[in-house]
Amino acid sequence: MKIAFIKPNIGRMEHSLYVDEARMAPLQFGVLAALTPPSCEVVLHDDRCEKIPYDEHVDLAAITVETYTARRAYEIAAEYGKRGVPVVMGGMHAALLPDEVALHADSVYTGDAEFLWPQLLEDAKQGRLKPFYRGGTDRPQPGLPTRRDIFKGKGYLPITMTQFGRGCRFDCEFCATSVYFNKLHSHRDIKEVVAEIEALNNDIVFFVDDNITADPDAAKRLFRALIPLKIRWISQASLDATRDRELMSLMARSGCIGNVVGFESIDPGSVRSMNKAQNLGGEAGYRTQLEVLKDHGLSTWAAFTLGHDLDTRDTVKRTLEFALENKFAFAAFNILMPYPGTPVYERLRGEGRLLYDGKWWLHPEYRFNHAAFRPRLMTPGELTDACFEARKTFNSVSSIVRRAFSLKTNMGSLFRFLVYARYNKLFRKEVFKKQGMLFGLEGASSPRGGGT
Repeated sequence: MKIAFIKPNIGRMEHSLYVDEARMAPLQFGVLAALTPPSCEVVLHDDRCEKIPYDEHVDLAAITVETYTARRAYEIAAEYGKRGVPVVMGGMHAALLPDEVALHADSVYTGDAEFLWPQLLEDAKQGRLKPFYRGGTDRPQPGLPTRRDIFKGKGYLPITMTQFGRGCRFDCEFCATSVYFNKLHSHRDIKEVVAEIEALNNDIVFFVDDNITADPDAAKRLFRALIPLKIRWISQASLDATRDRELMSLMARSGCIGNVVGFESIDPGSVRSMNKAQNLGGEAGYRTQLEVLKDHGLSTWAAFTLGHDLDTRDTVKRTLEFALENKFAFAAFNILMPYPGTPVYERLRGEGRLLYDGKWWLHPEYRFNHAAFRPRLMTPGELTDACFEARKTFNSVSSIVRRAFSLKTNMGSLFRFLVYARYNKLFRKEVFKKQGMLFGLEGASSPRGGGT
């Protein structure tokens, strides 16, 4: 039995094929490959950098679906359907909207793959795929190191992807992760994480955890175990970690060079409205927390969501000034996106404020990084323009040069400076390439059985 794993692209530029130069290895397929019996052959096709060979013989196509890639994923599924290849879809969007995804797949998998993936493969082999497989969530990858040979030759960034935990204990209004994991957090056996890292050739590791400090005691045990490995690593962490000085010390000693941190807003009212209690304190509180991060030599990849009910164009401008003043290594000025199934989506739908018929991820006129709802204090166009201007300014050459001069972080060592310089150049390029991109590569896709 031969299985094709498919990582869809977001979509297309109007003048040429889009190739994601900032792509990282899709860890989920390394886990699926490890779960797959040795008797099965597996191949990975990454739509972000290569054409999918639809006419290659495979017995099953497994497609991961994110909300941003749903339209393209359905196009890919339709092509395999034309050739009589069964399609199974999974991923975050499949969990949020399983009935929608089921219109484009022979089978939909929700939950962690560790539960039912081998059973699904046996059913596929016997020609009796079920419409739905509903796995739960539990300890990730028990006794299961990631299979990485499928990533060779794909031109991924030289960063090794791995995971310690899944999920997050917080309940932010806009967050699809909270919905997917039901505000639960689980983590791998630390000895197994260490053994996997020891077997790697790359000493730069990205933990893809939604929040690596969600369980502070478990995080401390992990960081103590990482210290002897002398690796450098990056992950995502919440700001409440700065209140635990032992945790911060262990994080720095274990080789952390920085984290993606969700500030979301510098306005306490907006933070309160999105139910992000761990960030309450606003701009003044952030300054204290940022000093803790800098004192430990940790760079910050700041993430903001803009377009909350209290936000104005001036809010976006002040957020940009805050990011520049603090010399963040990187910053994302994201428009608040109403992901299906989240509390913010339901609220905006109830208020009649959703655009694109409520399904922006499928609408042929929606463009990447555009507002998909009507903000209270701006027009959708004003929000879109303000966020893009913030991205342009933050990623300008003059900004990159000025932000480099943070002696505790971006210039903390030659290695840190080289990472800063290389990836700022890359992300600056991607900011302009992706803005306004259309989703999908072809015309509107039809449900399976509907003419495809």
